[in-house]
Amino acid sequence: MTSSIIEWIPVFTAQAYFDIVIQSMKFCIQNRDLGLYNYVIMDNHFHIIASAPELADTMASLRKYMANQIVQQLKHDNRNWLLNQLSFYKKKYKTKSQHQIWQEGLHPELIQSDQMYTQKAEYIHFNPVQRVYVDQPEHWKYSSARNYILGDDSIIEVNKELIC
Repeated sequence: MTSSIIEWIPVFTAQAYFDIVIQSMKFCIQNRDLGLYNYVIMDNHFHIIASAPELADTMASLRKYMANQIVQQLKHDNRNWLLNQLSFYKKKYKTKSQHQIWQEGLHPELIQSDQMYTQKAEYIHFNPVQRVYVDQPEHWKYSSARNYILGDDSIIEVNKELIC
């Protein structure tokens, strides 16, 4: 699944914003039976390979919670220019909120084979390399490449059992 910030606005540019995503995922792992296999958090989107008994509901809750936390953090950080952008690009029919954080849709794909899993995991892990943020996937702090290549579970622990 891919979840992108509206208009690809870079929101995840400081530790506090990455922490919102990580803490939210940890909560869903512990309380919503989210199985997290692969992830990467970029400046304006994140990719995950995940499973859950009620995956659509879990992802909707996750995104709603993260959106509220992001808005609160932006207010706390006085990032009014960014809040203005998130308000400006908000869809007119979204009347329950002053801001819109996420583009609509998650772009989910069902993983149907080990080969497909490997292809998607490599795409996720090489995203920061393709954006020329780092030279090697494991050098990006907010990627499960660190879990697999370095054995580093310090950011978030992932389920390393194959799901296919």
